Amino acid sequence: MKLTIATALLIISICGAADAPNVTPQIWSPVSTTFEETAERPWQDVVACCQIDEEADTCLENGSKPFKKVVIGRMPQFTSQDALQVLQVAVQAWDRGTGVWPQMSLAERCRAIEAVFEELAKVREEIVTTLMWEIGKNRKEAEAEFDRTVDFAKQVIQTIKSDDEYKGVWQSIGSTRAIIRRAAIGIIMCLAPYNYPINESYAAMIPALLTGNIILMKIPAVGGLAHLLTMEAFNKVLPPGTVNFVSGSGRKTMPPLMESGLIDGLAFIGGSKAADQLIHSHPHPHRLKVFLQLEANNMGIVLPDVFESEKEALLDNALNEIVLGSLSFNGQRCTALKLIFVPHASAESFALQLAKKVEALRVGLPWQNHAEDSAQPLLSNITPLPNEGRIQYMTSLLTDAVSKGARIMNENGGKIIGGNDSTLMVPAVLYPVTENMEIFHEEQFGPLVPIAPYDSLEQVLKFGKEGPYAQQVSIFTENPKETALILDRFSAIFGKINLNSQCGRSPDTLPFAGRRSSAMGVMSVNDALREFSVPTVVSYKETEGLNHAELAQDMEARSVFLSPVGDQ
Repeated sequence: MKLTIATALLIISICGAADAPNVTPQIWSPVSTTFEETAERPWQDVVACCQIDEEADTCLENGSKPFKKVVIGRMPQFTSQDALQVLQVAVQAWDRGTGVWPQMSLAERCRAIEAVFEELAKVREEIVTTLMWEIGKNRKEAEAEFDRTVDFAKQVIQTIKSDDEYKGVWQSIGSTRAIIRRAAIGIIMCLAPYNYPINESYAAMIPALLTGNIILMKIPAVGGLAHLLTMEAFNKVLPPGTVNFVSGSGRKTMPPLMESGLIDGLAFIGGSKAADQLIHSHPHPHRLKVFLQLEANNMGIVLPDVFESEKEALLDNALNEIVLGSLSFNGQRCTALKLIFVPHASAESFALQLAKKVEALRVGLPWQNHAEDSAQPLLSNITPLPNEGRIQYMTSLLTDAVSKGARIMNENGGKIIGGNDSTLMVPAVLYPVTENMEIFHEEQFGPLVPIAPYDSLEQVLKFGKEGPYAQQVSIFTENPKETALILDRFSAIFGKINLNSQCGRSPDTLPFAGRRSSAMGVMSVNDALREFSVPTVVSYKETEGLNHAELAQDMEARSVFLSPVGDQ
């Protein structure tokens, strides 16, 4: 069975945005699949919020009508048996390490991935528009996700071409001569998240591909349409079976794949509970290579010196960074600031000032232009959440906090705009948030900004020390003594400690890691290549009277595995 082009067509209904090129209401795009009968399998509608223009049967760019749910695309629903059939394609492509892709030279694989991105560039506009509609990113954020993914791939390829670790240089250790190159692990199952469906999944998939692995990609139920637009690029450029896609219910498709024992690596971005279940369902978990990016409850710590009268710039910077860190893409980032600790004496004033900045954010649909001049659009900062389930969870956390004494500090905080079908929530700044509230402990992953007052720095340090998650922390201060204290206490807890700035993954050349239930493995341009490969050593002992060096030299000249990469 090989990767084929099915006769089925995916319909994605897309309406033009104020700052986007004019596009037709419907885009037809062929879907790449392993099954000839795709047209007959179940498909599930994907819906989004829209203000309907009944006369034109399109969506309004700007308007005041109630939101309606519109079908923007359809996702194929695989059964367990379908998923296992896809796995067999991957197994044949891997062929225990002797398949076409793993046997290609590193230089050939680099050229192939470069060609894939040349193809993806042709559908950049469709992917960007789909991200806007399906997951609610405004155009600037959607473009940034695509472009950052391209930049990441270029950096990974450049690392391979320039880093000595991938050039393979003979070295002497006593009487032993050795050369080290990195080789594939096997079949890597990647599970893409909905919030960064392209960038986060490609940050794992591209390094895994370049090192010779075969990919089985489970595309998300929300955020999957963008992946359907990428399939043709992989199908056109790469050998059959190199990249395989599975769609539909994760609970139906993922466990059988893991239970088969044929998955060699798991690249999972999501919740720790689901990760544990998948890992435990593998019959040989000891040999499963695991890369996880999981929950985070990142702290923002504002120290007392920020409120000194002569430090207005420092306070304003803290307010701006916390707004960005808490509410960029509606707070739907693992690196978002989830809980802000502020000295009790200044906490209420800080919450009020933060609320004013939140009230200034533009709330609307992803393509909505809030400026009168369409040539210089002001896009929405806050956009709809992906489904009603997220609204229900935000409302539950909000209700719990208010019932236990928290106040909503900003006007209309927590209000749902657009009617019964809407998932557009005005952000809510909550104060005071205390330990007995759910939002103090749970990751909201949405537009809620909890402010927790503290009397002693030890209270804050205790939260970081005893919490189940340990990804990042942000410290706002100019006090070197207290900063050093926090740094030393948290150095073996958090993966990144940010000074006077929001939490974040970038730049991609820095290690992105976490501890406890936040992560397993390290993501960066360099580290990702190591995560999805294993060193293979070729060595010989220098022996008097025998010319092993000549054998090694001739072997290296003939070997595909040892062939140089360079800027070929």
